[in-house]
Amino acid sequence: MSEPGLITWRPRLTVRLRLTLSYAGLLVVAGAVMACILWLVFRIVPNYPFIAANPRDERPAPTRGEILDLTVKLSAYAIGLLAIIGLVGGWFLAGRMLKPLQEITAAAQRAATGALDHRIGLTGIRDEFTDLSDTFDAMLDRLQASFDQYRRFAANASHELRTPHAVMKTMLDVAQADPDHQDVPELVKRLAETNQRGIDIVEALLSLAALNNREVELDPVDLATTVRTALPVLTAEAAAAGITLRTALTESVVEGNDVLLHQLVTNLVQNAIRHNTGPGGSVDVELTPGRLVVRNTGPVLDLDQVRTFVEPFAKDRYGAGHGLGLALVTRIVETHQGTLALTPNPTGGLTAIVVLPVADLVGG
Repeated sequence: MSEPGLITWRPRLTVRLRLTLSYAGLLVVAGAVMACILWLVFRIVPNYPFIAANPRDERPAPTRGEILDLTVKLSAYAIGLLAIIGLVGGWFLAGRMLKPLQEITAAAQRAATGALDHRIGLTGIRDEFTDLSDTFDAMLDRLQASFDQYRRFAANASHELRTPHAVMKTMLDVAQADPDHQDVPELVKRLAETNQRGIDIVEALLSLAALNNREVELDPVDLATTVRTALPVLTAEAAAAGITLRTALTESVVEGNDVLLHQLVTNLVQNAIRHNTGPGGSVDVELTPGRLVVRNTGPVLDLDQVRTFVEPFAKDRYGAGHGLGLALVTRIVETHQGTLALTPNPTGGLTAIVVLPVADLVGG
């Protein structure tokens, strides 16, 4: 055991060195096996003096013992030569074979420092290294997208959380500067609205964090009942905005959590009401087994714009809402192992389609 403060040096056997030793060892073993076979062959040669085929040849013919000695000597030289060839050739061969791995390692080291813009992009014969390279590049793509989304989320969250407090501070400063000319009821109303906006943002952020950090138990839930439970509040909000809310519900028992599904329905329909054309617009809610469709009227949207709606704090072109509704819907759908599809309507507005696993009631 080394003393504290002392640096203990340990030899490092790299993969290239181990492969080189393996190649050289394989050649040496193969050469030794061939030498042993040759030696055994000469062992069965009759042990008596050889006579030259040509009587005029006065050179004595080698005996079996001499042949065996020469075989052992030459075999030792051959094995040594094979060891050198194995070490030199194996070193270069291992380096050539491991070059793609070195490129992958370099990319991983760059990624470890936070640089996610580098891609390996190995070409050539498809093998395990190209598969690993493609997998690593795909991982970097997902990581870069996640980090970009996180940066946007952090920037938007700080702005959204700061805005209500800044607005309230401004209103209070104005009221303190001229208290005699203030409409107190109106001031209290505006302060309450601004404070509620901050509460909504914090609650949505807490809901997102809770979904990311806990397991959710799923039980058979009749989604039609969940939608009907949420309708009174949604209908009142739609009526206040002059929006027509229509429903077509069919019994749909899915594997889910009733509280989260209620939040999902509420967010989707509220999003469809608030991001509408205003008075005279409409929202249609259709439910079939395992499939919920929410369609609304509204401004014409392009597909690239719609793709950003599921990101936290994404807003439409009018900047309505705090942009956490569809982000929360997305997490709820993922928690239920379902899918969410957002499609812009040709005449304006958006169609949201949620597909959830249907509950298996046979076993129950």
